Order: sequence, then C-alpha cells, then structure tokens
Amino acid sequence: MSVQLKKPAASAIPVRVVDRAGLAARLDAAPAATRRWLEATGFSAAPDSHVLVPAADGAIAEVWAGVRAADHPWALAALPRALPEGRYRLSPDGLELPAEVAAMSWELGAYRFDLYKPAARAPATLQLPKSAAAQRGLLLAAAIASVRDLVNTPAEHMGPAELAEAVKLVAEQHGAEFRQTVGDALLKAGFPAIHAVGRAATRAPRLIELHWGDPKHPQLTLVGKGVCFDTGGLDIKSPDGMRQMKKDMGGAANALGLAQLVMALGLPVRLTLLIPAVENAIAGNAYRPGDVIRTRSGLHVEIGNTDAEGRVILCDALACAAEAQPDLLIDLATLTGAARVALGAQLPALFCRDTATARELVDLGLALHDPLWHMPLWRDYHGGIESEIADIVNTGRGPQAGAINAALFLEDFVPPALPWLHVDLYAWNDTARPGRPAGGEAQTLRTLLAWLERRYR
Repeated sequence: MSVQLKKPAASAIPVRVVDRAGLAARLDAAPAATRRWLEATGFSAAPDSHVLVPAADGAIAEVWAGVRAADHPWALAALPRALPEGRYRLSPDGLELPAEVAAMSWELGAYRFDLYKPAARAPATLQLPKSAAAQRGLLLAAAIASVRDLVNTPAEHMGPAELAEAVKLVAEQHGAEFRQTVGDALLKAGFPAIHAVGRAATRAPRLIELHWGDPKHPQLTLVGKGVCFDTGGLDIKSPDGMRQMKKDMGGAANALGLAQLVMALGLPVRLTLLIPAVENAIAGNAYRPGDVIRTRSGLHVEIGNTDAEGRVILCDALACAAEAQPDLLIDLATLTGAARVALGAQLPALFCRDTATARELVDLGLALHDPLWHMPLWRDYHGGIESEIADIVNTGRGPQAGAINAALFLEDFVPPALPWLHVDLYAWNDTARPGRPAGGEAQTLRTLLAWLERRYR
C-alpha cells in the first residue's frame, strides 16, 4: 500500500496543500526564499499541480500541491506517481484535508494494473495518522482497485469460473455463504435464459451467489451482469466493437465491489449478491436470432439480436431476486451502447421508478464526484419491445431509446411494488485522469454506498 496509517515520521517530506483562493495568503506567510522559488516556477496552485521546494543543501524541503478543494475526492491523486519515491506527510501549514479523502485519493493515485507489466517505479508513500476516517478511505480505495483489476483482466484469465473464484474469495474474507449453479444444472434450477446465452461457450455459464448478514435485517439484493466476454453471438460484433468486451462483466465487478464495502462496513442488512456469469460465444449450439426462450419468471422472450444478451441473463437473476421480496433491489450492468451515446463514458444512466429517490441519488453523486444521471422508464415505449409470437423481444423496433428499451425489458421481471434501481454503466475510462487511469473503473460505487448508509443507518 502507498498509504501508511501511522504517526508520520519527522523525516517525512511535508506536502503543503493549497488552492488558488488561498495561495496569496500562504505565499505571504512563507519564507522569502520559498516565496521567490514558487514565483520563479510559476506555481499557481492549479489543481493536480505541484512544486518541489529545495532546501539549502539541495534536498527536498517540502512540496506545494494544488487542489480544487480540500474535500475533493481526487485531491492528492496526481502526486504518488509524480513525486520522487520516498515518505511524505501532510503539512499543518496547508489546507486540512479530510483523512478519508487523503487516504483514498493518494492510494488510488498509486494504482496501476500490473498483472502483466510491472510498474516502472514504486509510488511515493504517504504517512497518515491512524483514524477511522483514514481506514474508511483505504477500504474505498481497495474496493475500487479490486473492481478495476477484475475489469482489466483479459477474458482468457477472467472467465465465469474465475469470476466465481473472485466472489468466493470475498465471501471467505467476510464470513459470507458462497454457492454457484453451473452448466446444465441451471436448467434444473430454473435459469433457462442464463443457460441459453452461455451454452455455446467452452466455459460453462453459471449463477454465482453470495449471502451475508443477520436474517432479521432488511434484505438488500445486488445483481451484476457478468458477461465475461461478448462476441455478440451469432449477431457477431465488428472487430472494433469486440475489442474491449473483456469489460462486459463490469456490472458484476461493481456489484461485487459494493457488496465488499457493505460487508466491510457492517451495514445492518441481509445481503444477497447474484451474478449471472457467461461468455457469449459462437458455436453450433449458440442461441439464435428468432429463438424464443421461456425465462424463470414464465415470460417468453423472443431473441431479436443475440448481441443484446445482457438483459437476457439479467432477467433470470432479477426474477430470482424478486422471489425473496427484498427491501431493495439494485442491478448494475454494462448494458447498452445507447446509454453511452446519450450520456458519454463518465455518466452512468440511472433508471428508477421513484423520482424523488432518483433525484436524491443524482444530487448525492454530484456532491461526491461519483455521478449518475436519471433517465426515464417511459412506459409508452414498451410497445417497442412487444413481440408478435412471445411476451417481449430483447431488442426494440429501431435504434431510438435503446437504453430505455433495455430498462423497460428488465422492469418486466421486477414486481411493481419492489423498490428497484437499474444502473447502466460503462465501467471504463477511455482516457486517464489523476487517480483514474485508462482502463477498468468503478462507477457509482461511492454514491450507492453513501445512499445505502443513509437508508440503513
């Protein structure tokens, strides 16, 4: 870890955190030599910038670091890889950062996916006094890093079985129950849609389950889309469309990360995590356009396109989740390109039946810099997913409102009275920002956690 929770050593290099609004006053109070150095280097306290201030002997006397605001979640994220290796501490002469922010932003600023290519250098180390807030920051960072690692791992090494092992490891860490239903056993157990999508792969489809908590507590159920690789099936994707499809299990990774935090922080809930895990492959027994599948709920689904597989596996998992009548059901899925067209990579789409809840989540996401955006479950569009030969079809009649069509499809498997959130997310950074390197990403994790804490604390 790049953050050490201990009393900072006197020899650790101080980092003075400043923002633009307070820079002039900080400069006035600084020694004349420091002031002249900062003016000569053009330091303006721009966010994510820093200057090394030399001592008389040429060593680093201190670091001045610019931030947007003291409570910004990525305040220190630019520093661990930019500063020379060594030990650092926060200076009392700068802005006072919340310990959670300091710990999380520094730890995630040090993150690299190094399974195959070791990092060129070790990150700088921050020493922080031990506190509950700092420990929480590291818990958040660990969960986010684990999500990134799962999404970044190529499909060759992150298939349905490996995803199940990741869930099993988390279950063992928190004393949770783990089980899975694999291959043809899905048919006997009543998960025909999951089986249909995954049956063509050499790696067996499965439903992964984790159960934790006191049975007396409210039931919280999380469902994550676990398509470990998506060729598109017989409606095969283009090469460009297939290139990043190792990330199509990003919903499962985020759901697991959220479950990990719920258990680590001891929320008073009875937690269930369901992950339908498949590889959407091409073979002689692949499910076909035009097929009709009888799902767990009893609804018959016509397959309009085999590349709309995520909603097909989720419908069985959602139906299973609803049978327990949970207090709250949340599903997370890299479900539609349409959501990305509408909102881009950084804004996951939130679908929710209750407008007040949706607005609360949007406001909370903006405040935490972990955003999501409310989109409508527009019932007038439901006719677009109604089939002539089955109850519904897994594609709309045209390219418009694709994310809404997918959400409406899922809604048919969730009882009307059941509180339900559907998050259509990207789980990926196309470009790097401090603390958020290009590649797999946790999205809405901090926002959903904070909202769950409000609901259940």
